[in-house]
Amino acid sequence: MQSKRTRIKLGRQKLERIIETCKSVEERSLDPFLLDVDEVISVIKEYFPEWELPEDLCLDAETIHHIASVIKLQSEWVKHRSTSLYTDPFLFEEKLTRISKEEIVEIFLKAWHPTVELEQISLHSLAEAIKYWKSLLPLNARWKEFFPEKIEAGLATREELIKQRVLGEKAFSEELEDSWLKLKRKVEERGEDGKIRYWDFIGAETYEETVHKAFMISFLVTYGYATLEIYPLEEEIFIKPYEELLTKIGEKQLVSIPIAITAEDWMKWKRGELQ
Repeated sequence: MQSKRTRIKLGRQKLERIIETCKSVEERSLDPFLLDVDEVISVIKEYFPEWELPEDLCLDAETIHHIASVIKLQSEWVKHRSTSLYTDPFLFEEKLTRISKEEIVEIFLKAWHPTVELEQISLHSLAEAIKYWKSLLPLNARWKEFFPEKIEAGLATREELIKQRVLGEKAFSEELEDSWLKLKRKVEERGEDGKIRYWDFIGAETYEETVHKAFMISFLVTYGYATLEIYPLEEEIFIKPYEELLTKIGEKQLVSIPIAITAEDWMKWKRGELQ
């Protein structure tokens, strides 16, 4: 049988492990439903009578606090899935295994709306085609020999290349540094906790400028000037600039995160419907 001292030590270790697991869930590293709330609460109830020191009671209270945060995340997850009319694939699979083939065919026929088109050549169409071919000029009249105009080659100035958008007004590295400085300045003015909402930064008066800003953000993230924080449940994306360039970014395996910047999304942002 365990001594009281050993039992208290074991209880502290279990509560600390529960807190670490809850923190991982809060940081979006783990699925919130991986934590069995009933089992965790039973552990807390089991060891609660052993606590005598204020430190142990504080540890117990902290554990309860983190469990409440996990339950809130579970609730938000369920609410998000229910509002988006999400249905678990396993429920579909289970339902399909229970119904007969005849019922599946009947449901398919009710939902199937094929597009049917009938095309055929009529006498009128044939007459119009013959009339068209007869009105065409002979091939030797249509395919006249073409002599291209001779243009002398010359040197193009930098201003002409910029005007034709062959070159940019700034070198790419300069433009990247400039975007980094603008991002940090925007975060200081309108951001919170050292970051800013994605559309609050890339949104511009024109769609072309918005796409260009998103293009530069992708390179800032790739080259270690900034990072993205994505919260799928809340459908929010934040940009967080680094104070200094991360030179060791190449040693890590980068993950591609595609973000669509459509004209429709830009119009929603202009109307204040997109955050």
